[in-house]
Parts: sequence; C-alpha cells; structure tokens
Amino acid sequence: MKRQIAVMGLGRFGSSVARSLYNLGHDVLAIDKDETRVQGIMGQATHALTGDCTNDAVLKELGISDYHAAVVAIGSDVVSSIMASVLLKTMGVPYVVSRAHNELHGNTLERIGVDKVVHAEEEMGNRLAHSMFNPNVEEYLEITPNFGISKLKIPPKFVNMSLKELGFSSPRNKYGLVVLAIRRGKDITLNPDTDDRLRAGDWLVLAGRDDMLDRLEAIAEDISPVGARL
Repeated sequence: MKRQIAVMGLGRFGSSVARSLYNLGHDVLAIDKDETRVQGIMGQATHALTGDCTNDAVLKELGISDYHAAVVAIGSDVVSSIMASVLLKTMGVPYVVSRAHNELHGNTLERIGVDKVVHAEEEMGNRLAHSMFNPNVEEYLEITPNFGISKLKIPPKFVNMSLKELGFSSPRNKYGLVVLAIRRGKDITLNPDTDDRLRAGDWLVLAGRDDMLDRLEAIAEDISPVGARL
C-alpha cells in the first residue's frame, strides 16, 4: 500500500529513511531548514522542501494532517525534535516516529505520545523504512540497493503449511524469495527442507528483492488450502 509520509530532518538518518521509503514506493515529503541538505535529497524523494518543521503554519500549509505518517529525524536539537513531534500529534498525524538523541530525550518523546522512538543512524534508518508499516519484520539487512535479508514472523495463515505448499519450493520460486532459515524459539534450521511445516511463533529468514519481501502479507492473504496462488 502506497502511503504519504513526511520526513523532517535530512541528516544521515533522515536522508536514509526518506530514500528507503521512496524506493519502497511511498509518497515522501522531505523537509529540512538546510537548503544544502534539501538539494542533496532531490530525486530521491517525491517532494523536497526547505522549511521549519517546528512552525505550525508551515506544517498546516503543507497539509501534514492528511499524511499517513511522519518521521522526526532531527539530530541533536532536542527542543526542535520535541516541538515538531508535539505539533504532529496535535495535528492528528496517525503514526509519528521520532529519533531520540539520548535516553532522556527518548523518555520525553514517549511521554508526549510519539508512536515509535528510535535511537539510530543511517543503517537503522534503512531498517526503519522496511519495518515501519510491517510489524512482522523484526530485522532487515541491506545487501545491495533494493535487495536484502529480512527476519519476519510468519502470518497466521502460514501455520501448519509446508514451504512447498506456500510456494517456496526452490531458489527460483514464483516469489523470487529464498528461505535461508526457520527460527523456532532458540533453535534455527538453516536451509530448511521444503516439506518442513511451519508452526505458530516461527520466524522466516528470507532473502530477495525489497518489493517482494514487502509482499509477504499479500502472499499470506492469498493462501488457500492447496497453497499460494499469487
């Protein structure tokens, strides 16, 4: 599902989030007070604007309240980070993620109602983009641009089905995804057999293109008693 997302603050973390979300097909608005940073993200976000995200008039003019989510990626300016986060929650943005500079900053963000607090830089920015709207993704590792490895909690429809029934029968299966491992509690099965059946609580470690990794929920929705039909 394509979403409208605002990213405020275009340092290493913010730029990484904006680029990754844009590459995943979302409509991304990137904002920073520094025009040089804004120029640097041109072509890697849907819109890139110079502006003060702590100014409610600016946010209202941009129609931020209509966005699905916002990421406050402001660096060490704790006051601006808190102000922007408060404004976003006050304006009714459904999902607000804010980067914390330290533990006290993080605790403050939680108290004002921020939906997710992260302590991160560039690598975490990429991970956040991949897990932001998919609660089943616990970890993501980029191998090359648009290709990575994800650890995902299996959807309920996968329970009691074999990898073969799900369509993960070979490295060249129809999803273009490779099952590297199954994690069950503390046990990990590497290169699992395609006849292995999944259990509730299992995790899959999958490698593939980002767009296919993000389709796991869509694949689950199309599961029938005889397997996947996507």
